[in-house]
Amino acid sequence: MGMGLALLLSACGSTPQQERTDVPQGGTLSGPVVEQRWNLLLVGTDERLSMPETPFFRIGRDGKVNGSDGCNQFTGKVSLGESQRISFSELASTRMACPNMEGAKRVTDMLDNAYRYLIDHDRLVFFGPDSRVLGGWREAN
Repeated sequence: MGMGLALLLSACGSTPQQERTDVPQGGTLSGPVVEQRWNLLLVGTDERLSMPETPFFRIGRDGKVNGSDGCNQFTGKVSLGESQRISFSELASTRMACPNMEGAKRVTDMLDNAYRYLIDHDRLVFFGPDSRVLGGWREAN
């Protein structure tokens, strides 16, 4: 458990990138979290999920998100704000039965509950409204 937490938070040891998250006149998002594929690293501070495929998401400049919870494909909307605020909304997904439906639900719950984020190098960490770590993602190359 301690090793997983150290792995997740080791990226937090240096100065995080300040991300520009305001929405310009054209209604497009910008910043390091946008136009990147993010693969799930950990749920909470130390738990790795065993899924049929790696959960991931990608935020477009148009404020739309798409990805996979490891089982089902999903789409929705994202808003970014001051102080690394993030909010996912209108998430909809396919409804395929999978061997690890509980894990898939935990991935989408993480997105639903994300309130703030920290991005540092190739890692992205989501925090809930209570500042609890919800999970971590790694930038896919």
